[in-house]
Amino acid sequence: QVQLVESGGGLVQPGGSLRLSCAASGFTLDYYAIGWFRQAPGKEREGVSCTSSTNGNTVYGDSAKGRFTISMDNAKNTVYLQMNSLKPEDTAVYYCAADRFGCEAPDYWGKGTLVTVSS
Repeated sequence: QVQLVESGGGLVQPGGSLRLSCAASGFTLDYYAIGWFRQAPGKEREGVSCTSSTNGNTVYGDSAKGRFTISMDNAKNTVYLQMNSLKPEDTAVYYCAADRFGCEAPDYWGKGTLVTVSS
């Protein structure tokens, strides 16, 4: 059974950092593209970052460039999103998703973890 479980969300002050984790089971991340997405209240879902072990490509959305870093621990079958210099506008539910062919329309989704940036 394919499963993605996010963790690491919480309340953080502006300027702070969080590291989100996405643990995969039922499949091997080595052969998939993995992405982080977020959705803020009243807004459309937004792509944050995507990485792929198959082609070595990593991309970031404009809001994440220079502040967020995606990484993968293949031994743990886990993907991370290190978020630094957090802003109130980063408040959202963050989801990880996986697909064999890319991050445009992932087949598998986690349930999300809430990140709140507030003083």
